[in-house]
Amino acid sequence: MRLRKRFVVFLLVIQSVLFLAHLFLYRTWEFASNAGTQHRLWTRLVFGFLSVSFVAASLLAFRYTNALVRGFYKAAAVWVGVGSFLLLAAITAWIVFAVAWLARFNLNFHRGVEILFGVALVAGLYAVFNANWTRITRTTVQLANLPDAWRGRTAALISDVHLGHVHNGSFLRRMVTKILREKPDAVFIAGDLYDGTAIDAGLAAEPLSKLTAPHGVYFVAGNHEQFGDDTKYLRAISAAGVRVLSNEKVEADGLQIIGVPYRNAVHGGNFASVLHGIRWDRERASILLTHAPDHPDIAEAAGVSLQLSGHTHLGQFIPWSWMARRIYRQFVYGLSRIGKMQVFTSSGAGTWGPPLRLGSNPEIVMLQFE
Repeated sequence: MRLRKRFVVFLLVIQSVLFLAHLFLYRTWEFASNAGTQHRLWTRLVFGFLSVSFVAASLLAFRYTNALVRGFYKAAAVWVGVGSFLLLAAITAWIVFAVAWLARFNLNFHRGVEILFGVALVAGLYAVFNANWTRITRTTVQLANLPDAWRGRTAALISDVHLGHVHNGSFLRRMVTKILREKPDAVFIAGDLYDGTAIDAGLAAEPLSKLTAPHGVYFVAGNHEQFGDDTKYLRAISAAGVRVLSNEKVEADGLQIIGVPYRNAVHGGNFASVLHGIRWDRERASILLTHAPDHPDIAEAAGVSLQLSGHTHLGQFIPWSWMARRIYRQFVYGLSRIGKMQVFTSSGAGTWGPPLRLGSNPEIVMLQFE
């Protein structure tokens, strides 16, 4: 009951924010235009519908999976992303207008809004295109006490595919094809393979059965798998031939691979306890696969050599990318170091919510060990 109450409060907060944002957009456009009464009525109806579309589509997406729901969800999600750009444009327009008014400069507010909204729409269209252009990112990692057999070998890192109403099995199939072209020695999937919405988990995971590597394919659960019971997701991934790691260590030709799912890593005290309970040789190189770079200090104190994560999406697009950098600091993206441990955080291959990327790129990471 308490969880349901929190969920309802969360939805009300999100819907209120969306309503106020759309009201601001509408008022900005109305102030800038000289439209007649009939046109304003239609504009109000459109903005009113758009303000509730994403929450409505999300509620449907968590219960149903069909072409109509998928189409509605995609359209609503794209609009939320584009609407973010329009909101920034509207705020900019009012700031410019205020400065011009204080400077007693005669400014055509309507023309300024049209230009800024036009730029926002173009940015939105590019962000949609960019979100579907997955890059291969290459980086070299030097690890102390790395087994000689692993020097020069490569591993693929992919995270945050978010299979659901926007990305489905065909998207995963394309990712698998891209990875196989690189011929990695191992593959790491750092959580959020699924979005958490209604989906046939087994059917969506089928392309993973084609994903093979000489030294294994490994997965740890992310927060989206663990919104509730993650059993159906983990079973589907295991059935596709992927090794699911849950608070354990495996050996891959002398390289220690440790996996801690999101639920056991999100709280610092529990994360430290879990790592302490996993037995591995601190004198040899180790890779920790965990979804989020929330507590790299704890992993470093435990003696991990390299942590591989995702989760941040690098914010996906402005202005959320600014917030992501503020929250995760140097661990928001790419290769960084804390003490003796290195951390690589991927921006992810898919998207969550709005399928847009601006200021971040979807990627598959190829790690070369030296």
